[in-house]
Amino acid sequence: MEDKKSLIYNCAKELFSKNGFRNTSVSDITKKAGIAVGTFYIYYPSKEKLFMDIFMDENIKLKRKCMESVDLTKSPLEIVRQMLSMNAEGMRSNPILNEWNNRAVFSKIEQLYMEENGSQVADFIFNNFHGLIKKWQDEGKIRRDIDSRIIMMIFAAIINIDTHKEEIGPEYFPQLLYYMTELIMLGLSDCPA
Repeated sequence: MEDKKSLIYNCAKELFSKNGFRNTSVSDITKKAGIAVGTFYIYYPSKEKLFMDIFMDENIKLKRKCMESVDLTKSPLEIVRQMLSMNAEGMRSNPILNEWNNRAVFSKIEQLYMEENGSQVADFIFNNFHGLIKKWQDEGKIRRDIDSRIIMMIFAAIINIDTHKEEIGPEYFPQLLYYMTELIMLGLSDCPA
């Protein structure tokens, strides 16, 4: 059974990468996999669920790569900037992750996925970066009077501002993100006694 599920997953990943979410149908996936459409639904309840499983796996890989590549000897501000830059480049260069920028489609897919899986889907970001936040707090590099989980949500907000790029104006967005990150990190670095 796992072989067929893996086959469906791999064929879908290839098709989503090549054609995008909208231009890939369940029929396309099953044809490529050499299985019946009904077999698809034994393993996945929908194309959206399969896409989000692939998206989340790709996102986890990207976040791990970012964490492994970041220079932890730098200041918290420089590390956060490095991570945001690497994350943005990774999202742009991966066709599956780049679907994030198609908000008309992605927000619907994401909503369905969250309804099925709950909030634990973001645990990989939390788990990978939370330890670093606590370390910075222990070392006095960032504020200890703010719960580390709240700081994690501040970083999530920085990442999610990307979904409002069009509203902000693409011509302003890179500078806005740069300054917003700097101001937040300066505020977090202002360690009260």
